[in-house]
Amino acid sequence: MENLILIFARPPQLGKVKTRLAATLGAEKALRIYNFLLQKTLSEVEKVANADKAVFSPEAGDFAKSYNFFFQLQQGKDLGEKMQNAFAWAFAQGYKRVIIIGSDCYELDENGLNSALQLLEKAEVVIGKATDGGYYLLGMKQLYQNLFVDKRWSTDSVFSDTITNLQRLGLHYELLPTLSDVDIEADLGDWAKNLV
Repeated sequence: MENLILIFARPPQLGKVKTRLAATLGAEKALRIYNFLLQKTLSEVEKVANADKAVFSPEAGDFAKSYNFFFQLQQGKDLGEKMQNAFAWAFAQGYKRVIIIGSDCYELDENGLNSALQLLEKAEVVIGKATDGGYYLLGMKQLYQNLFVDKRWSTDSVFSDTITNLQRLGLHYELLPTLSDVDIEADLGDWAKNLV
């Protein structure tokens, strides 16, 4: 298999996930929402036929046990370094097209993942902007370390700074539709009504 989807996800533990959601909804509801989004993400990824899958987590856990995915521990000090190391690991395994996603984008589905892999056949990089100014998906055919340094992670400048990097490097990149990540209560859609 030449394609790999990397999922960055935490084990679903009370008080350790979706802390910004928990600030207004409480830890139990935040965990319920996180669990729902995590399982939806894993099941959508599982549907993609032409890619291997790997879960990268900051700590060990069996939350992806029912899926036949690789499991790796994240390595690095900040999100950028952790993503860079995950991509480096993937390319060292011989993969030609690698995309990375989180577990908090309800709108990302099998079709969006397949689109990203298809776009990577002609582009060097594919990126999906999140409505909060970050990105929900990044895909590459080789490691571009510049995309992971000098970023203020978890701020609204991450996407625009990454696009600036891509343009400076002269890379052919393709954009996916803008989607919403779930970080705060205002990000929740109708799908969350039964969870809160």
